[in-house]
Amino acid sequence: MKLEPTVLDLDWAEVETTIKRFIKNYVEKFGAKGLVLGLSGGIDSCTTAALSALAIGGDEVLGLLLPEQETYNIKDVEHAKLIAEKFKLKTAMIGITPTLKAFYTSIPAFESTNKLCKGNIKARSRMIYVYYYANRFNMLVCGCSDKSETMIGYFTKWGDGAADISPIMDLYKTQVRKLAQHIGLPKEIITKPASPALWPGQLAEKELGIKYETLDLILYGLEHFMTVEEITRQLDVKKEAVNKIRCKWLSMEHKRRMPFTIKIQYRTIGTDFRLPKTLY
Repeated sequence: MKLEPTVLDLDWAEVETTIKRFIKNYVEKFGAKGLVLGLSGGIDSCTTAALSALAIGGDEVLGLLLPEQETYNIKDVEHAKLIAEKFKLKTAMIGITPTLKAFYTSIPAFESTNKLCKGNIKARSRMIYVYYYANRFNMLVCGCSDKSETMIGYFTKWGDGAADISPIMDLYKTQVRKLAQHIGLPKEIITKPASPALWPGQLAEKELGIKYETLDLILYGLEHFMTVEEITRQLDVKKEAVNKIRCKWLSMEHKRRMPFTIKIQYRTIGTDFRLPKTLY
């Protein structure tokens, strides 16, 4: 197998149809009144929101804009509203700064200089709002994680990684961009640098130390059982870089699974006691 950008090419019309069918089927299966998601203005959330609206109609999709003082970006808000208008979905804007400050001041061990811990509070707080609206209005939470970030664990456990369904989780970031182009997202959103927006100036590629175009090919190679040496040779990158990505992929398995438990009885939840979707 040759690792080049074309290996990530798919029939985007077919992908769109498949995802829309998936979304519609699950909303109907669970008897939900629609979908709610955090609409950040980034490529993943905008693409997911658009697909959701195309699948079940914008009237049944609620995008929550959840800005906070420290990372507020007017462009992100504008992009989120642009998608809502174009795909006719409902939105609600809720400033979460008071909630965050309440957490900061009520946690005895809180340390404001610890960016990661503070950022994770933000991600989990956003999800509290999303799940509240889902519970309140009998909706499903629609996740916006892509395959690149899910594989390397670049998300907050029980934060932006929490969801009832995740329609684009089997698409790498560069594939999400192509799908977004196919369904008509504005170029300014598609080309915008990715950011989890957990602290000021945070950019995904800068933090990861690698471009998504390269990352996705490395992950594609690992997914298809290629060796580190073969990936290194084909992409002409340093072996250390490929090993680093491989280690992230393997060490972050705990973020992608149900909580680990010891096997004691006949069938164990999350291990060998998983129901096929045909039973519910």
